[in-house]
Amino acid sequence: MKRFHVADDIVPLADFKARVSEVIRDLRVHRRPVIVTQSGRPAAVVMAPEEFDRLMARARFVAAVDDGLADLAAGRTLSDDELGAELDREFGKLKR
Repeated sequence: MKRFHVADDIVPLADFKARVSEVIRDLRVHRRPVIVTQSGRPAAVVMAPEEFDRLMARARFVAAVDDGLADLAAGRTLSDDELGAELDREFGKLKR
């Protein structure tokens, strides 16, 4: 996602309603979310579906890393040999 531009990326609700097609078209071009305000306060964030998917993938990755670090800190780890034995039990021995 590209850097946020305050002058371009904050749109009052009335402007958003008047220019919704243009704003949505520009989402893919600029690859930045738009903040829609109501009564001068943030009310919604609008972004292209591709940017939302990318953001969610990144969040899942960060959560997986956090889970792994928590497992490491709690001692929930396997040695290489233990992992190999576990994989052999689950999937059978590797054929060479």
